[in-house]
Amino acid sequence: MTEVLDKVFWALSDATRRDVLRQLGQGGATVTELAAPHGMSLPGFMKHLRVLEDAGLVTRQKEGRVVRCELAAEPMQEAAMWLAYYEKFWTAQLDALGRFLYHEEEVNPWPRAPRKTGPASTSPASTPSRPKKSGGPGPSRKR
Repeated sequence: MTEVLDKVFWALSDATRRDVLRQLGQGGATVTELAAPHGMSLPGFMKHLRVLEDAGLVTRQKEGRVVRCELAAEPMQEAAMWLAYYEKFWTAQLDALGRFLYHEEEVNPWPRAPRKTGPASTSPASTPSRPKKSGGPGPSRKR
């Protein structure tokens, strides 16, 4: 199982490969159709396709001169189960943190900032900007 997960996560670690899987989620496509939006050479794209195929996420079938690809999502199910286990762990940890912070707020509330009670300004003018610290441009150098 570890080897399968390693290959799946390696395949999913690249944006191009994730995009190919998204494309194949809409239905099968030829290698040329899959490669077109990525603006890379066909040999470069084939390396990405090989990683997806090694992870078991893509199947290829040759029909004459055309190679069609299909999504095989079963290996992602193992990855999803692995992630779900850790999601439960982090959810429990974050819930415990939330309960702790709620309890702390009840026991030791944050001091409220005092409200400003002075009279509002009646002046229609705006406050002037602070003067700039730097002066104007210096003399230019003559050649």
